[in-house]
Amino acid sequence: MNRLQHILAQKPNNLLSVFYTAGYPHKEDTISIAQHLQDAGADFIEIGIPFSDPVADGPTIQESNKIALQNGMCVKLLLEQLRVLRKNVSIPVILMGYLNPVLQYGVEKFIKDAAEAGADGLILPDMPIDVYEDEYRNIFHQYGITHTFLISPTTSEKRIRQVDALSDSFIYAVSASSTTGAKKDFSPDQIGYFQRLQQLELKNPVLIGFGISNNHTFRTVSTYAAGAIVGSAFIQLLKNKNGASFKPAIEEFVRSLKGTV
Repeated sequence: MNRLQHILAQKPNNLLSVFYTAGYPHKEDTISIAQHLQDAGADFIEIGIPFSDPVADGPTIQESNKIALQNGMCVKLLLEQLRVLRKNVSIPVILMGYLNPVLQYGVEKFIKDAAEAGADGLILPDMPIDVYEDEYRNIFHQYGITHTFLISPTTSEKRIRQVDALSDSFIYAVSASSTTGAKKDFSPDQIGYFQRLQQLELKNPVLIGFGISNNHTFRTVSTYAAGAIVGSAFIQLLKNKNGASFKPAIEEFVRSLKGTV
């Protein structure tokens, strides 16, 4: 059981995972942001692997990818930074990105190097589920790295149960069939989707992402799932605070989301 699996087992609700792009807003910020998120009370973090064509992401995260690449961020450097941040950051770390950079690096080499650097899991949304099952599942297990699949409001129950059977950490439920982005509230259809997921009684916990930006949206999804994943709203915070000290802003952001201010 790695760090991610341990916290999912020990804390079944009100989990908060925060996503940010490695090397944004500055190349060296990857490490300090992780430390600040841990200090502020995030349960685990997702670090984005910058990619030149992040088509599933909204404009906020797309811009962060572009700037991170311009800053010189790459997979090799991200893994080096992960090794450094592991000296002080003990919460679970998931690397999230598109399959193309991982294929270029070499899938098994990437999984091995990521595990040795201190990653607990990967999220590769464009990896086909049958490819994972037939070609890579055993490699993930060999190195103790989990893989998280995404589902959406249009995902069939059959597919959801297939994902649940193959998963060994949590299921990432996107709140809408659209690109990423912060929202102020959820529609009745989205609430109905959350309720349907809850009624499936899956073996893996579900975390809901896309549209989480404040305590109200965090509390709403936590009613139906194990917790929430916040991305665009946090990237926007980093953009607004670019050049300033991130620590107090990150602490206020996390605590306001969780309602602990």
